[in-house]
Amino acid sequence: MLSKILSASVIGIDAYPVDVEVDIASRGLPHFSMVGLPDAAVKESKDRVRAALKNIGFNFPLKQITVNLAPADLKKEGSSFDLPIAIGIITAEGVIGMDSVRDYLFTGELSLDGKIKPVRGVLSMAIIAKKLGLKGIILPAENAHEAAVVNDVSVFGMENLSHVIDFLRGSRLQEKFLVDIDKAIEENAIYEDDFSDVKGQEHAKRALEIAAAGGHNVIMIGPPGSGKTMLARRLPTILPRMTFDEALETTKIHSVAGLLKTGQPLLATRTFRSPHHTISDVALIGGGQLPKPGEVSLAHHGVLFLDELPEFKRNVLEVLRQPIENGEVTVSRAVASITYPANFMLVAAMNPCPCGYLGDSRHQCTCTTGQIYRYRRRVSGPLLDRIDIHIEVPAVPYKELSTEHSGERSEGIRKRIFDARDIQLGRFKGDKIYSNGQMKTRHMKKFCKLKPDAQSLLETAMHRLSLSARAYTRILKLSRTIADLEASDEIHSHHISEAIQYRTLDRGQF
Repeated sequence: MLSKILSASVIGIDAYPVDVEVDIASRGLPHFSMVGLPDAAVKESKDRVRAALKNIGFNFPLKQITVNLAPADLKKEGSSFDLPIAIGIITAEGVIGMDSVRDYLFTGELSLDGKIKPVRGVLSMAIIAKKLGLKGIILPAENAHEAAVVNDVSVFGMENLSHVIDFLRGSRLQEKFLVDIDKAIEENAIYEDDFSDVKGQEHAKRALEIAAAGGHNVIMIGPPGSGKTMLARRLPTILPRMTFDEALETTKIHSVAGLLKTGQPLLATRTFRSPHHTISDVALIGGGQLPKPGEVSLAHHGVLFLDELPEFKRNVLEVLRQPIENGEVTVSRAVASITYPANFMLVAAMNPCPCGYLGDSRHQCTCTTGQIYRYRRRVSGPLLDRIDIHIEVPAVPYKELSTEHSGERSEGIRKRIFDARDIQLGRFKGDKIYSNGQMKTRHMKKFCKLKPDAQSLLETAMHRLSLSARAYTRILKLSRTIADLEASDEIHSHHISEAIQYRTLDRGQF
């Protein structure tokens, strides 16, 4: 007898329907074969399925069993096909009617005693179940929170295989799993860090506020222990709160990567990723034999922090160009070409010299001019071209460290940033860009018109500081954001003056 069970395979961050066809023939010697480009984990499912069925009291058929995973030209990987294969065998044997399984999507890994273990990418599978108009999705109980954020599809979280069989035969009632999305977002949108924890560094805090308001990339230069990492970790707390669509897209990426916590339906906080400088280009950008999302995609709608920037390998830094420019990254392999979303804010940190104490009044720098030059040259010009704000982060004096006065809380800063972003959304409506940091030349010509005094100041700065054309465009973008924070339609001289301060590397000094 032939049965057909619907499941799904995840490629990139999206799920694609897979028909699990099971044919059982009574003639011939007992044999279990699987076709349809299964990987090693899928091929091993026959042993898990056989043991699971035996241990729940089902007599495994000693017949010729053929399992086809269609479409056959789509590579199948992982252990999520265990449950649909087991249900397919039981249905082909006539224990369950085809009408009972036709309107459900099945996914889950089986343990040898029949328990259903969690799998990756369940959120994407729930979305495809909704698109196909199915009655529901049957999956591991531990994945139910994750799938239930998708509306208009019933989610049934099951503990073991026998519960699934009883449910499909109508002998067991199973309530569909529900999640209060508003409550889930509210409970998960809490940050542990706050900007009020940072003592001093008012100049750096102001620069990060501007960066968050305009979506500008940042590089911080300062000696060890000056607070660069502390500031970077608090940047997500002042970014605008995530919308439901942003949270859903970010959660899909983390679901595919297997990074969601048990019982966590949504990622409602801006992600902060801080890879070590020994990371490979594949781990940073994504890839592998079957491509997986890298750090740039895990930082989607959040912050990617690269500490000790010059210590990263040159080829690793160069692969950042595409995601910074386009907000996505395409990974091409022999088996597939996959595009991952990678719209993040880049925050980098570096010392002013190899020893870290150039310009520090409390420590003597021991580096030669040649060493300093080679150290700075490790960061390429094309990468610096894509960083709008360069800020100095000096060591914090004892007087500021010892004070009991707390700075402004993240919530107050976030309100100003939200107002500035709201202005930008209205300005770029219909242009598919959402912040000043994404402006192209045509947008700058239209929205970055300077008052006469501002034009005069910028011209003087260009000549006296020998600024490049690259610095000119960055200053215009920054001044537009500074004006937005003041709700000013026009760019004045004080906006230009402040923007020039944030181009330390272009001024050739630290």
